[in-house]
Amino acid sequence: MILINLLPYREEKRKRRKTAFFVGLGLAAAAGAAIVAAAYMLVQHLTSEQQRRNQYLSMEIGRLDDQIKDIANLRAEIESLKSRQRAVEDLQTDRNTPVQLLNELARHTPEGVYLTSIRQADKVVTISGIAQTNERVSEFLRNTSRNSEWLDRPELVEIKVANLSTNSRDQKRLYDFSMRVSIKEPSREAVGKPGAAASGPAAAAAPARPLASNQS
Repeated sequence: MILINLLPYREEKRKRRKTAFFVGLGLAAAAGAAIVAAAYMLVQHLTSEQQRRNQYLSMEIGRLDDQIKDIANLRAEIESLKSRQRAVEDLQTDRNTPVQLLNELARHTPEGVYLTSIRQADKVVTISGIAQTNERVSEFLRNTSRNSEWLDRPELVEIKVANLSTNSRDQKRLYDFSMRVSIKEPSREAVGKPGAAASGPAAAAAPARPLASNQS
């Protein structure tokens, strides 16, 4: 028996293909939407994580800034204390300088040299005096140049003959001189040493060489 299909199979086949196409299109759209949603959620998660990290870093940076400010304040306080200490040490040095200066001059002034004037300007001392001979002045310069711990770079400014009349018949030839000498920066141990201002045998010998000083 022969069966003949009289139904419009082409239309049915076309409908099935159309339905399958739309189903596939819907599934593709759903998959795309799911992928987009997943990507969006992932981006949101990464953004929130990065914001959390940024917030943590900002807090740590603020804490480090506070610590840096504290360190800067400590350094400023340390520098202030150091400057105060230096000021106190300088005052101690300046207080002992006149005594040390007179002591050094008494130690190194040779016999036959008499000092008449001592003037100090900062670290430079101008000394005027009278000597019996030129050799006495040279010896004075050598002593202050080589043997003094406080005096340095002596320089003869002027020397001239000064005739001293002892009586109406006799005149004694002396030498009027002027010199400059620099004061060294003493060590801290020398400044703080007990009895450094008037120690040594020169203090006892000072009356033998009288000093008429005028220090300013």
